[in-house]
Amino acid sequence: MNIAIIYGGRSGEHEISLISAAAIARAVGKNHSVTLIGITKKGEWYLQDSEEYERICKEQDSPLTITEKPKNAISVIPAGKKNAFRTADKTLSIDVVFPALHGTYGEDGTIQGLLDMADIAYVGCSTMSSSLTMDKEKTKLVAEASGIKVVPYICMKRCDLNDSQRYDEMFQRAIDTLGFPLFIKPCCAGSSNGGSKAQTPKEFSFALMEAFSWDDKVLIEKAINAKEVECSVTGNSVTAAAGSETDSVKAYIPGEILPTHTFYDFDAKYNDPDGAKLKIPADISADMIETVRSTAVKIYKAMDGSGLSRVDFFIDRDTNELYFNEINTMPGFTPISMFPKMCGEAGLDFPQLTNLLIDEAVSRHSEKSKLQTSR
Repeated sequence: MNIAIIYGGRSGEHEISLISAAAIARAVGKNHSVTLIGITKKGEWYLQDSEEYERICKEQDSPLTITEKPKNAISVIPAGKKNAFRTADKTLSIDVVFPALHGTYGEDGTIQGLLDMADIAYVGCSTMSSSLTMDKEKTKLVAEASGIKVVPYICMKRCDLNDSQRYDEMFQRAIDTLGFPLFIKPCCAGSSNGGSKAQTPKEFSFALMEAFSWDDKVLIEKAINAKEVECSVTGNSVTAAAGSETDSVKAYIPGEILPTHTFYDFDAKYNDPDGAKLKIPADISADMIETVRSTAVKIYKAMDGSGLSRVDFFIDRDTNELYFNEINTMPGFTPISMFPKMCGEAGLDFPQLTNLLIDEAVSRHSEKSKLQTSR
């Protein structure tokens, strides 16, 4: 098949996408043809020349780049199906899209909705599921409704920020009900962009301003003394067919994040080579490993997950209670990222993983195509 890998994007995780997409392209190219489409930070789409794929295959540690040639600007045609992607002088024939995009305008349902309108198969969660899970507040509400514990939190919106009385009331309520230290993060941003830990009211105030520069909603959470544990999940939770390899929902071996920074922030994840250690399997009991796996599947199904997700948890060191933190529908996808490493620990190597996700995308699109849309 011809697989279009879309990368870059209008996101604080643009550079991470360049690395993830390069790794995905190398793996996918072992079994399929690869077409590269780069999205600039301004949101412009460009078809990349074949030399770019050849370059990253030769330079195994190199990220992808984006060359902006006007004649290679991409247009997307609604209901275009396999021929939905076009440049000024050619129509591309694409079987499956692999959107290797993290964060805003990639992991939040926007591109998924566009691909649904184009009527083309794509890897990952649906428009609804991607949009829901990008919003940390809404995700927590669904988790709570499903009987899953979350860390105590308060959500503040920009309208609260703009009303001085309401802001003061919510500011004090967060301190009184949650207590210091607090974690402050944008509701709809990834890789800890805009996230801070506050120990004092002054730090809290600054942290709120930083978070509101990334989003119109901000999550304020109680900080707990916790282990950070993650679990990879694949499969289609909506049309799962018993015994189907591509559609069965599966949770893999949980891993543990051991940050050396105050918390697992952007620098610890991507800039500091010693920012964190990744331990797979996580240093938890066998019973807790199975609890994490079963809870990850429960959350994945509650969010109507399909394709893949990484489900993140906290385990309270003092009480051993498990708390759901968040779910990422297109997690970091480099060979050393937690998602593929946890799958690898269970025997699913990187090329096999990309093949599984592509097969699932084809299967899901085929099933959706059978649905009635008019009388």
